[in-house]
Amino acid sequence: MNTTEIFLLAMLLIFSIPWLIWRLGRTDYWAPLVVVQIIVGIVLGPGMLGRAYPEYYQFIFNPAVIGALNGIAWWAVMLFVMIAGIELDLAKAWQHRRESAVTASLALGVPMVAGSVVGIALLGYAGWVGSKALPWQFVLGVGMSCAVTALPILVLLLEKLEILRQPIGQRILRYASIDDIAIWGVLALILLDWERVGRQVGFLLAFGIATILYRRLMVRIPHADRWYVALIWLAACAFGADWSGLHYMVGAFLAGVVMDAAWFDQSKMDMLRNHVLIVLMPVFFLSTGLRTSWELGGAAVFVAAAALLVASIGGKLIGTHIAGKVLGWEPGEAGIIGWLLQTKALIMIIFANVLLDKQIITAATFTALLLMAVASTMLTVPVVYPRLNRMRQLIFRTT
Repeated sequence: MNTTEIFLLAMLLIFSIPWLIWRLGRTDYWAPLVVVQIIVGIVLGPGMLGRAYPEYYQFIFNPAVIGALNGIAWWAVMLFVMIAGIELDLAKAWQHRRESAVTASLALGVPMVAGSVVGIALLGYAGWVGSKALPWQFVLGVGMSCAVTALPILVLLLEKLEILRQPIGQRILRYASIDDIAIWGVLALILLDWERVGRQVGFLLAFGIATILYRRLMVRIPHADRWYVALIWLAACAFGADWSGLHYMVGAFLAGVVMDAAWFDQSKMDMLRNHVLIVLMPVFFLSTGLRTSWELGGAAVFVAAAALLVASIGGKLIGTHIAGKVLGWEPGEAGIIGWLLQTKALIMIIFANVLLDKQIITAATFTALLLMAVASTMLTVPVVYPRLNRMRQLIFRTT
């Protein structure tokens, strides 16, 4: 077969296997399609398919095919991160700033501290810390990975649970929006390169000036042109951030966060996000699976993943329960909010990909973080659904 045929065979595997498992296995309750796609990406990676059938793996995922898949994956994740930035609604968070600030800081800070403790423990063992990482970068990166909330996946789960437009759903989105800003800010801090700090400062100054001009341009051009100009802006910001050493995903998020959602038709924005998830992101999940590693042994990776999972979920629940006590929430709300905010999936995987690209973490640490993200997301709906029903029944009885 030529390279084109092998590439198409890889695409056939990427799109057919997860969909068949999801549809025929009816996994949607505990594993949405996006989670199944991530799991299949891990299975098709070098640690599983590559180890069981090395010849087939090397035939299908040869360097030329991987290069083509990586190109699609880069653009897919840049689009996805940009959309996530656009959809941040910080105006509502500001209207409820005390509640939002208290909850978001506790929901982010407690799991970050818990995850950092796990990171400190991993420092004592070989094979976890990346070759270019300072200890504080590794510890902070692992800690923040435990604190991440995947805002786009959170929206999907809130829709599934039928609370997206309800007051509790809107509150959860406000908390997650503030945490999203903090997550990317911490990532920029981790990636700060003192040898290239001049470039990074120059990029940020140029970005600030360009943002003023860009925003003035966007309100003056027709709606039909805004999508094209937004893509040009995305490519320029991603290039500038990567050139300066901050990573192209930081640039993609900055490109989106300075845009107003009101510039675009909401239904088309929702359609674009869904199309990116369906058409492009499965390739990113596969490319993520190809980066997994079990070189330290499956037991060590699973033990690390379990410790990270406990830090992530336990930290979120402790943080939201403290917030609930401070703010006087209704019984049961803290648990529901904590479980929904600990949803990891996409954003944590994107965050960990950046850490791996910059050699802050190793492939083994990346694999443990990936397993933690998948497990935390799979647990969310089965745990939250009965809690929501009990809370609804309690409200019904009291009224």
